[in-house]
Order: sequence, then C-alpha cells, then structure tokens
Amino acid sequence: MKKTEPRIMVFTPTWEKFKDFPKFIEYMESEGAHKAGLAKIIPPPEWVPRKGGYNLDEINLTIPAPIEQQVNGMQGLYQQFNLQTRPKTVKQFYEMAMSERYTTPKYFDYADLERKYWKNVTYVSPTYGADVSGSLTDPDLKEWNINSLGTILDYVNKDYGVSISGVNTAYLYFGMWKTSFAWHTEDMDLYSINYLHFGAPKTWYAIPPKYGRKLEKLANSAFPENYKACPAFLRHKMTLISPQILRQNNIPFNKITQEPGEIMVTFPFGYHAGFNHGFNCAESTNFASPRWVEYGKRASQCHCRSDMVKISMETFVKRFQPERYEKWLQGMDFGCHPEEPDKICAAPPPSLNVYTGPEEQAAVAEEEIEEVEEAEGEVHAVVESEEDEETKRQNELKRCWEQLDKPLGQPIDLSDVQENAKKMRFHTNLILLEN
Repeated sequence: MKKTEPRIMVFTPTWEKFKDFPKFIEYMESEGAHKAGLAKIIPPPEWVPRKGGYNLDEINLTIPAPIEQQVNGMQGLYQQFNLQTRPKTVKQFYEMAMSERYTTPKYFDYADLERKYWKNVTYVSPTYGADVSGSLTDPDLKEWNINSLGTILDYVNKDYGVSISGVNTAYLYFGMWKTSFAWHTEDMDLYSINYLHFGAPKTWYAIPPKYGRKLEKLANSAFPENYKACPAFLRHKMTLISPQILRQNNIPFNKITQEPGEIMVTFPFGYHAGFNHGFNCAESTNFASPRWVEYGKRASQCHCRSDMVKISMETFVKRFQPERYEKWLQGMDFGCHPEEPDKICAAPPPSLNVYTGPEEQAAVAEEEIEEVEEAEGEVHAVVESEEDEETKRQNELKRCWEQLDKPLGQPIDLSDVQENAKKMRFHTNLILLEN
C-alpha cells in the first residue's frame, strides 16, 4: 500500500467555532492539520476585519523600504537578493505593480501561471512592499485580530517588555506579480497567520514538518558555500527551490492557492515558500501555543546576522515545563526535537537577551565583552578547582544518561559530548550531543 503523506487541510468553520482563536487552533491540530505544516481557513461571513473596505486613496500608508527581488541561479535552484528601494505610497506601489513591465501575464489557469513563474523567475526583478509595520484590521475587532491574537507569545511583551515587529505585532505585505517568499520556517519556529486582505491570490508551497530536516540537507548540499558561512542560512530567506527539484529528491510537499479573504496558518517547523499572482495586500504575524515550546527551545539560530530575531525561552519553559526548568538551565535537558524522535540531545540553555536589531545587538555585545574581561580576571582564582568541577559535571551527565530510557537499537554514544566553556559566563553550559 502506498504511503499517504499529510495534505493541507481546509477549514470552513461556523462563527461559534471560529471566534475563539486559541481553541480553534487546538481543534485544527486535533484534526491533524499541523502535520502538513500549513492549513487554510475560510472565515465565516460574520467576520469582517475591516468594515471600511479597501479604497487605496483612503489607505494612508507609506512603504518605507520596498525591496527589489533579484534572483540568480538555474534549473530550479536559486538565491534571492533583496535590494532596498525608495519609499512609496501604497497608491504609487499599485501603479508600479499594474504597469506593463510588472503586471501579471495572461494565463489559462493557476498551473499555467505557476509554470510562467518558474520559467521567468530570474527575469524582470519585481518589487515587494514587505515587512511594513502596521495593520489594516479594525482596532476594535475582538475575534482573530491579527494585531492582537492573545496567545502565549504575549509573554514576550509581558515578561520582557519587548515588542518585536512582525513577530508579536502585525506586518503588512504589498505584493506584485512574481514577488516571492523564500523557503523558511518562522523565527524561533513559531506559528504564523497570514490574512489576504485584497488583490490577487498567493501560491503557497509547504513541506510537512517531519520532512523539514530533509529539505535542510538538500539546501545544504545544493548551496555548500552558504551552508559553510552559516549553518542556518535558510533563516536568511533567500533560497528558492522549485517543486521539480523537491520531486527529484523525494521530498514530499503540498501546494495551495490563497484567495482574498482567506487565512493561512503555518505550524511550528513547517517550511513554506510561495509567490504572489499580482498586486495584493496581506497581513501577518506570529503566535504560539504550549505545543510550540519544545520547538522554540530547539530552534536553529543564525549567528551571522545581527538583526535576526532571538527570543529567550526562559519564561516559556518556566511556565509550561516547570519540571524541566532547572535541568534546562544547566544544559542537561535531554530529549528530542519534536520532528526528530530518534535523535537525543540537550536543549540549548537560555539566551540572555531578546533583541530585534543592531542597536540591541551592539549593547549585548558590549555587555558580553565586559563579562569576558571580568571572567578572565578571575581565572587565577578558579584554576585549581576546574578539574574537580569538570569531574562533577561529567558524573552528573553520565547519571542523567543512565536514567534515560534508551530507544531500542539506538545505543547512546557519549564520545561526542562537547562543552562550550568559553561562553559559560553568559550561556551556562552549552552541551551538544551528536548521535
């Protein structure tokens, strides 16, 4: 019998089922929607996110840094480079999108348009009005207000006092024909929600989370220089891989078209990508649930860029995994990534900061330098006790392993345990365990 892979589910809820956002996400997952990494929701007619409609003359917004998307590559493997251009009003952007150079070509159906996209992806660089802070949703909307979803991600603001644009606040995206979003999972492998307010549809590709590592391996081998420079380079959102390449490498995927008025939800560690069919506007943000916490603890991190979103998981582990909190702080919270049940390793201990940009990064770097200097000044006082402390740590590590249930046929190898001692002052014990 042929193995059946998860398919993208489409939900058409009644108003009563729909209006409680966290409860409806739970319901979707109880139906297995998360297994495909992406789901579509057709909202009930009672839900009207913007009562005033979408007259462009009344949308008083400026796109501060539209990005020109230049694509290089061939035969289904591409890298996308985003170049900032001059600010544009929404009306100016619309006029550009509808001009002869950038408008959507004639097509028979969505499959024909998809062929045209991949055939011409390196030609005529489109401009994307992406990552525009703001919302077109009525502020007084109580149900499914993308700018205020009321999930556990709100603890980032409540406990740390941090607002992260596009993560726990809404972003707007103004698209035109052929503007793309490259293969990626969300920051910290969070959930995301995307509502298409108006305009042309979007095509989405999605890979079931259990095949996420398979996509990463393909990308790493296809772009070895990128991987060498940054093992988490897919977080740069620059990599386009065509459906044909995915098929050739036996990576299961789904595709679906999002029409205006429809909602897409991506799930933790759900790789997705896609493109816009023409001028449109979408609103998006991230959110979280208790099921996400283990994903967030073990999410890959890009360390080569200062503007990457990093969220300390401390408040989430303390609140939702209190029994594992102390071990986690010690770097001894052994377990599996939810999508890698056969690979046991220690979850990285907490980061010390939550930041979104270069200024915050610079401040943190300065603090870390001071910590290093202080630590180096104290080395002479602790040299004699280092061996004893290391012996204690190794013994504790072995005891921890002995208490684990060993998977059948999967002997545990301690030879690859490593300690990142240099950063102990501000990262506790970072223990990496490779099978």
